[in-house]
Amino acid sequence: MASGPVPALAIVPGPTGWTLGAAVLALGLPLLAAVSAPAQVVERTAAAAERPDAGPATVGTVLLAHGGGPEWNAQVEAVARAARTGGPVQAAFLMGPGAAARPFQDVVAGLASAGVREVVVVPLLVSSHSGHFEQARWLTGGTDSLDAAMRHHLEMGGLGRPPAGIRLRLAPALDDALEMAHVLADRALALAEDAPREALFLVGHGPNSAEDHAAWMANLRRVAGEVRARTGFRDVKVGLVRDDGPAPVRAEAVAAIRETIELQHELTGRDVVVVPILIAEGEISRRKLPADLEGLPIRYDGRALLPHDGVARWVEARVSEAAAGVAERAGREADAGPEAGGGP
Repeated sequence: MASGPVPALAIVPGPTGWTLGAAVLALGLPLLAAVSAPAQVVERTAAAAERPDAGPATVGTVLLAHGGGPEWNAQVEAVARAARTGGPVQAAFLMGPGAAARPFQDVVAGLASAGVREVVVVPLLVSSHSGHFEQARWLTGGTDSLDAAMRHHLEMGGLGRPPAGIRLRLAPALDDALEMAHVLADRALALAEDAPREALFLVGHGPNSAEDHAAWMANLRRVAGEVRARTGFRDVKVGLVRDDGPAPVRAEAVAAIRETIELQHELTGRDVVVVPILIAEGEISRRKLPADLEGLPIRYDGRALLPHDGVARWVEARVSEAAAGVAERAGREADAGPEAGGGP
């Protein structure tokens, strides 16, 4: 773990709502405008590392994911290779063999040694309201407070904050991203036989706390609305199994999901299409969800968000939003001259 004083923090607002254009790559379809909160990135600075003679900042990206087995991690690494951000992109993981092999701080240090002076950390997580997102906040200096269990997981994996000398900007997770809605729509249409006469259920992992659950659902209902607009399903619902919650909480969540799917079946008289809101296939999609939904009239293949080109487009959009702040800051420092130092 890194020691010493915690670097200064500055909160830098990003673009408000959804925008399309050369700087923000999207898929050119109806926006989730007016419902998306203003994007923000967290900037961890190290004033002593600023060099007045340095040229314009080079922006690198770390795609930070949960981590799993080799197959799971390989899909994240493929996204890192596919994303075209104008700078280097590397994958890092919060736990598992991938985290131990290349800890987050080493990935950042490697980008710095290659000439990068600012790094956008893009958390490949379904929601910004989770313990794993808080881990990302802690690693990038956005908070000094972290749940003991989440801190222990980082320590067990050998993860810590990078050494001072490079700015870190933390982008939001997927949340209500338009690109995620498009991936889910593609997955649903692949299972549909006659979407306008069928119902769709989107099922995700979910958090433990009631407050975080409410935030997840607020974002995912917007995603569900976009999926319905894109696909034409007669009915679209979303639910979370709260997989890491206490057994009674998870059981109640699963019971509510089953009841909803049964009502959708009664409404349409047809099998309900079920699509998981998961980053990549694994135990949840292959074993737990099929067991949870056993006996229901559904069509389900377990395909997750990866692999899909839309995820790389989402990474590009997040980096573009953050890079706009990098360019703005570089302009301010150039106007101020070498006396400006590295302060926010």
